[in-house]
Amino acid sequence: MLVAASEVAGFAKTGGLADVAAALPRALAKRGNLTAVVMPLYNSVRRSGMPIERTRFVLPVPMGDRVLACRVYRSHLPNTDVPVFLIEHKPFFERDDPAAGRGLYQAQGAGGGKEDYWDNGERFVFFSRSVLELIPHLGFPPDVIHANDWQTGLVPVFLNELYHLSPGYQRIRSVFTIHNIAYQGSYPRSLMNVTGLSPALYNPGQLEHYGFNLLKSGVVFADAVNTVSPTYAREIQTAEFGCGLEGLLSGVHWKLTGIVNGCDYEQWSPAHDRFIAAPYTPETVFERKPLCKADLQRRFGLAEDPAAPVLGVVARLVAQKGIDIVLSAARGFLDLGCQLVVLGDGDREYHDQLRALRDRNPTRVGVYLGFNEGLAHAIEAGSDLFLMPSRYEPCGLNQMYSLKYGTPPVVRMTGGLADTVVNATVENLADGRATGFTFGEYSAHALYETVRWALTLLRERPKDFRQIVRTAMAQDWSWDRSAEAYERLYLKIIG
Repeated sequence: MLVAASEVAGFAKTGGLADVAAALPRALAKRGNLTAVVMPLYNSVRRSGMPIERTRFVLPVPMGDRVLACRVYRSHLPNTDVPVFLIEHKPFFERDDPAAGRGLYQAQGAGGGKEDYWDNGERFVFFSRSVLELIPHLGFPPDVIHANDWQTGLVPVFLNELYHLSPGYQRIRSVFTIHNIAYQGSYPRSLMNVTGLSPALYNPGQLEHYGFNLLKSGVVFADAVNTVSPTYAREIQTAEFGCGLEGLLSGVHWKLTGIVNGCDYEQWSPAHDRFIAAPYTPETVFERKPLCKADLQRRFGLAEDPAAPVLGVVARLVAQKGIDIVLSAARGFLDLGCQLVVLGDGDREYHDQLRALRDRNPTRVGVYLGFNEGLAHAIEAGSDLFLMPSRYEPCGLNQMYSLKYGTPPVVRMTGGLADTVVNATVENLADGRATGFTFGEYSAHALYETVRWALTLLRERPKDFRQIVRTAMAQDWSWDRSAEAYERLYLKIIG
């Protein structure tokens, strides 16, 4: 098994893809599968502190009328024997520098906003081709190459069109995972010139979709396609969520599945979390969680009031995450006696609105703009409710963290949120199945009313609220569960 991804947690990360690319191979290896990972060698990898060693392998990577060379480096996923192969090509990959406003895929523009690198298409054509060139040097023959998102969308195409008859490649099958269909990697037709692919493939049935679409390419040519939750797999076959590819995805529904991402309980468990004030278990949650709440209130300079429900948010501050309706409902939350803490980074307009809300309510609203790992854990442990009202959410991880931390999530019923949170209806409470609170309509009113119901249980029906906490903490959304589902998918395509 070779997992190809543009980012891997521990080495370089911008989002949830990196978490999956680190956790899934680790879980597969624990289940006895020979597994390796391949990613680009960014500056951030060199700064990560992970040990990397230079190998003797230099790969020739055809790029149109040129052949570019890349050196292969090697490391391991932390605390495992799973090898991570790192593709070095300094002109393409070693440009990221947070101090200068340069990330893995974008740089800060003159106006202060983030802009994609002009050559992203060429960068990831190169990376995808290098993945195929790496195969003979892995040390074992992989049965499956597992590609992820548009950055590796050409891996199944190259495998099928350029390598399938070469010795050592005939038996390899491909899986392509869509982590977020909103990001498709669409480029001018001229990018085809550096791929080595036949121009005949540039047609509406294969590689073309308002340009050369790398995500579509992976969907068309992979042996199996999956998304990161069953509900999202259904949603992206509709016009509302398909981002223009719903027709294609409906047409290949026979090879499209949804597998919920796992939760890394080694990193996210209140029983042994080094970032929280008072670690706790399901048996001690109601005695020790209040200590975490008091610590969270102190960290944000809020009034230390054990009776004030704390609503926590950890998210990218962008439209997808529902920050607009959190802000619209915030006045109502405060009127209900709540405190609000927000951790995240994103669009300037949300930064400004959150700062203004905090400045008007300094003892009741806490805001941290940026990312802070320890503070994210403290919010999960110290909040009474966790807000995640996303417009869409392919899978989501924070709601699973919240379940484990006994912090019932308040989520919109979309994607992985719908698949992982059981709403606290009267029926589900009676059956002992409720783990959180859900709503359907995307509006500040629906979010407010759902929080109001949750507070009714917290304040007036504490026995029911405690039952929700205990049921939530008992859930198993581990990576072993997800890895087993991926194994079944791999076995299906290799026969």
